[in-house]
Amino acid sequence: MTTAAAVPQTRDELEGDEALETLRRSGRRRLARDSFVRFRAADGFSHSRALAFQLTLTILPGLIAVVGLATALDQDTFRRVVQDTINALAPGAVGDILTDALRQGSSSAARESGETALFAGFVAALVSGTAAMAQVERGANRIYGVESDRPLLRKYLAALLLAMSAGLLGLVSVVLLVGGAAIRNASGWSEGLNTMWAIARWPLGLAFAIASVSLLFEHSPRRRQPEASWLAFGALVASGLWLAFMALLALYLNATDQFGATYGPLAGTIGVLLWSFLTSAALLLGLSFAAQLEAVRAGHPEPRTADGEGSQAVAPAWSSEASAARDR
Repeated sequence: MTTAAAVPQTRDELEGDEALETLRRSGRRRLARDSFVRFRAADGFSHSRALAFQLTLTILPGLIAVVGLATALDQDTFRRVVQDTINALAPGAVGDILTDALRQGSSSAARESGETALFAGFVAALVSGTAAMAQVERGANRIYGVESDRPLLRKYLAALLLAMSAGLLGLVSVVLLVGGAAIRNASGWSEGLNTMWAIARWPLGLAFAIASVSLLFEHSPRRRQPEASWLAFGALVASGLWLAFMALLALYLNATDQFGATYGPLAGTIGVLLWSFLTSAALLLGLSFAAQLEAVRAGHPEPRTADGEGSQAVAPAWSSEASAARDR
C-alpha cells in the first residue's frame, strides 16, 4: 500500500515566477505524470466521489433558494435565465433532476411568496456546502501527505468561510461560463453590448474560477501554503480540466441516446452525480499538480511512498516557524 509523500514546507514565500522556473526545469510531461501518481496515492478518486456526493446535496437546495429569491423579487426573467443555464449545464437526462428541483422551488415559492423556499433552500445549501468544503480539506491534506485534519471546530469554521467565499466565486464562474448565453438572450441588450458580453464572459468566468480554486488551494490544506501566484498554476490546471471534462460530458450526452435508456428514472440523479464527480476530480487533480510542483521545488520529487515510510504528517506552519526560531 502506498500513500502520497509529504510535501516539505519551504521557509521562503514561493511565488509565480519561481513556479514557472520549476515547471520549466522539471518538464511538463513528467510533472503531469507524477501529479497523477500523487493523486492516486492519496486515494483521490475516493475523495472525489465523496466530494461529488456533498456537491449534489448542495446544488439541489441551492436551486430552490435561487428560485425562491426570484419569486420573492418578482423576477420571472431571472427564473428563465436559471432554467436556460440548467439546460446548458446539464443537457438531456442530466438536467431532469435539476429541472424537477426548479419546479419544486417554483411551486414552494408560489405558495409561500418565495421567502420560505429562499430560507429553507439557503440553509440546506449552506450546511451541505460547508460539509463539501470540509471534504475538500480532507482530500487536500492527503494529497500533501498530511495525515490529520484540523480540530473539529476549526475545520468546520474554515469550511463555512470557504463555502461563503470560494463557493460563491465558483458559482459566479459557472453562471458566466455556462449561463452567459441565457443572460444575453434575456437582457435585451443592443447588438454591440451582446458582442462585448459574448467575448468578455469567457475571461471573466475563467478569472472567477481561478480565484475560487486558488482560495481553496490556499486555505484547505492544514499547512502553510505558497503565495497565490504560485497556487494559480494548479488552479489553472484545475479550471482547464473542468472545462475539458464538461465538454466531453456534453459530447457524450449529445452523441448517444443510451444514457436515459440505461438508467431510466434515475438518469437525472446519475447525471448530476457524474457532473459533480468530474468537477471534484478536476479540482483535486489541479491540487495534486500544485503539490507536486512544490515537492519538486523542495527537492523531494517522489510523489508516493510506502505506507509508514516517510508519510508522516507535515507539521503545521506555526510548528515549523517555532522550530526555525529555536534554530536561530
